[in-house]
Amino acid sequence: MLVVNGLVKRFGGFTAVNNVSFKVEKGEILGLIGPNGSGKSTIFNMLSGTFPPTAGSILFEGQELAGLAPHRTINRGVGRTFQIPRPFKRLTIFENVALAGYYGQGSRSKAKAEEAAEKALAMVGLSTDRQASVDGLGAAGLKKLELAKALATGPKLLLADESLGGLDDKEMDQAADMLRKIRDELGITIIWVEHIMGVLMRVVDRVMVLDHGEKISEGLPSQVSNDPRVVEVYLGTDAVATQAAAAEARR
Repeated sequence: MLVVNGLVKRFGGFTAVNNVSFKVEKGEILGLIGPNGSGKSTIFNMLSGTFPPTAGSILFEGQELAGLAPHRTINRGVGRTFQIPRPFKRLTIFENVALAGYYGQGSRSKAKAEEAAEKALAMVGLSTDRQASVDGLGAAGLKKLELAKALATGPKLLLADESLGGLDDKEMDQAADMLRKIRDELGITIIWVEHIMGVLMRVVDRVMVLDHGEKISEGLPSQVSNDPRVVEVYLGTDAVATQAAAAEARR
């Protein structure tokens, strides 16, 4: 479904992503991990059209995405969530999701956008009450709203950006189960950026690890968790989480 070759992104003299290549198969959940500043968000920004690559290609279903504007990327079937939800406060929950639906595949009309919003809200477990305000949403609710907005665009590929941030243990498990449900029931392929490795490793099919803008490991969760290069990167920063993830992946 997705083939990325030699992806590079430079900001002036700084190289944020350096010659990264990978593939994602249809129906797969790929975990994308790495320390802060490793290039995860930059890759998401290039895949979603926010940043044009300095070099490299992004083939999605055989068509080049590199350099397309974000709304064109959405039209092709690539949706994304954001680390920090920023809904329009003057719009209701339903209106926020329906607005996203206008930009999706085949959701240009008001009726189609609203239909997409109804289905997306039901999928993530949020009320479809058209008067419900975003003001009453806590951290978990805002994360669900992000997912609903992305789903309303009708994606074939979902870029899930830190869907567990700010959640407690129970909410993290629920959010992880939701991503699996989206894949299993809707057939949506997912790339998931996350720092909570212990939860991510239980859900994803494969993992790719970045460090200083370069890919240092890729494979099954059990393989990546035991890769000496990955353990070295996380030692001193997240060694406990790395070890816990490795133990979980071996079960």
